Amino acid sequence: MKERIIRKEYIDKLFSYKNKDIIKVVTGLRRSGKSTLLKMFRDDLSKIEITEKQIQFYNFELPENFLNKSWDILYFEIKTRLQPQKMNYIFLDEIQNIPDFEKLVDGLYATENTDIYITGSNANLLSSELATLLSGRYIEISILPFSFTEYLQGRSVDISNKYLNYEALFYDYVNETSLPKGIDLREGGDNKIYEYLNALYGTIIEKDITQRRRINDKRAFGNLVRFLANNIGNQVSPSSISKSLKADNQNIHHATVEKFIEYLVESFVFYRVNRFDIKGKKQLATLEKYYLVDIGLLNVLVGRERTSDRGHILENIVYLELLRRGYKVWTGRLRNAEVDFTVKNSNGEIEYYQVSWEISNDETQKREFAPLETIKDNYPKFLLTTDAFTQNKFGIIHKNVFEWLLEI
Repeated sequence: MKERIIRKEYIDKLFSYKNKDIIKVVTGLRRSGKSTLLKMFRDDLSKIEITEKQIQFYNFELPENFLNKSWDILYFEIKTRLQPQKMNYIFLDEIQNIPDFEKLVDGLYATENTDIYITGSNANLLSSELATLLSGRYIEISILPFSFTEYLQGRSVDISNKYLNYEALFYDYVNETSLPKGIDLREGGDNKIYEYLNALYGTIIEKDITQRRRINDKRAFGNLVRFLANNIGNQVSPSSISKSLKADNQNIHHATVEKFIEYLVESFVFYRVNRFDIKGKKQLATLEKYYLVDIGLLNVLVGRERTSDRGHILENIVYLELLRRGYKVWTGRLRNAEVDFTVKNSNGEIEYYQVSWEISNDETQKREFAPLETIKDNYPKFLLTTDAFTQNKFGIIHKNVFEWLLEI
């Protein structure tokens, strides 16, 4: 029941595309809930006069579903089970495990009365051949781990209670994990969650990246991952990272750094955020920021201490929430200042966000308001902090970040 409440927005989105002549592609990190989402959707289909024979579900993480089976064998296996004169719902979970899977998807798409849903744990799923082959014929639904709201709902916390200790609950959220399995593991304590994250990270790195991409220098790759984890929310470039690692006696060429980062972004471990020139209204090509898909992974990558970098951790959480709300997100660049996030909603409307843990003294307050004050247009400007008492200034809306995160 908790899963249904938590993932409802994704279920609704899948239903909005049901029976439409378009392939539904669900992407996201391993164990972020893609398979559960498809199963929930499948179960809902069976409640609306769709028979079990009209539904075919293949989990390609299970060897029995892919061993000794090429794409064409699977294609004819699926076709022989199709129900004539009825819509057939085909679910292909973790399809990247099938060589030449794009041919399987294309063949099924060309078959009458098929409604196709696929998932993958690698953004490369939608690059090169598949994107070219299916251009204009698919919709991507990117699934993220639990939001702060979903995490609290999973713990059966009454978020309508205005007297909740939001800060304590937030520390639980960032110190544990936002991945769905974390809720079930809470009773076992932090060690159980750590073991789970460590195993998951090992699978992503080993199976999805180093094996698939044939990376021989695993030590260099691991050093890069830890560097990015230690620098979430900081502007970096392949050359600056290469120089920093070299100063620490880790020699990795900037071209290799760039390649390694691409693999991490493709696997949804990190998200890249480009800079946007607010005055010139254009995207810039250098000095990106990177944010981690799940702050709990910092336990595995850099240790468990959180307080010294809580501002960047909060910024990371806000970034992921902006993505969940359907925004396109950039970091904002002004001539002499930076704004944490410049965003566009589905209507193309712009908003600006500055994030700070707190603005308890005049110096911090001035520093955090200043970049937003510099922007002379009339688009909404927000300052998000943990302060209990907020103060709007110069048309800038100051909000408590916990209340903002819990807006539904």
